[in-house]
Amino acid sequence: MKDNSIRSQEKLNITLIQTDIEWMDSKSNLNFLESQIQNIKTDLIVLPEMFNTGFCMQPSAIAETMQGQTVQWMLQKSKALNAAICGSLCVKEEEEYYNRFVWVEPSGKTVYYNKKHLFSYGGEQDVFEAGNVRVTISYKGYVIRPFVCYDLRFPVWSRNTHLYDIAIYVANWPAKRAFAWNALLTARAIENMCYVVAVNRLGIDGNKLHYQGDSQVIGPLGELITQCENLPIMRQLVIDKQTLEKARSQFKFLEDRDNFELK
Repeated sequence: MKDNSIRSQEKLNITLIQTDIEWMDSKSNLNFLESQIQNIKTDLIVLPEMFNTGFCMQPSAIAETMQGQTVQWMLQKSKALNAAICGSLCVKEEEEYYNRFVWVEPSGKTVYYNKKHLFSYGGEQDVFEAGNVRVTISYKGYVIRPFVCYDLRFPVWSRNTHLYDIAIYVANWPAKRAFAWNALLTARAIENMCYVVAVNRLGIDGNKLHYQGDSQVIGPLGELITQCENLPIMRQLVIDKQTLEKARSQFKFLEDRDNFELK
């Protein structure tokens, strides 16, 4: 008989927060998010890209440090809720600005990933510094790889060469390119035989771009587990490590993958 205590550790309760974002107003956004998450029970809360300001190309006006109010808020909420929290924000380090995915845990552990692929169509590369390091996070028995928005279009960067279990994509992905968002998320799940957890924003930003959400979770064979409607929503679901392991055991596609290392 299988040990139920071990089995319970194989499940991960994930909360997706799909919301409109007040333009360049960190205080309002953090207050709103706090009202949404204050009583939830979960293992992981996933917020959108630049969840405290929106996707703004004025980093000098919105940037914080890793000791600033947003990361401190994440640490406080993570400890209070006993849950990991992640999302991206604009961070200044020395004289450079980064679109930085920040992950915090109740213990105070903090991990970050700087967005690799900057959105040249929107001029992101002119004001932000690109990251060049892939990051892996271990949490509650899962190996997690974080990505930010435009990274989704680049399968080599996402390639599952080290057997991660979950790819997290946080985004401000406009509605007019929603077909690509949905198609590429499915492709990343299928080719990497992993769970894909994707959280996008809603509403209209300061550049008059419209966002329709489509936050979702996809299984390792490309099956859609949940997809959020075009409205503010907090969606909870549980993923199971056994489902992932069963798929990988039955279909050994990752064993046939090309082996390479990025320079």
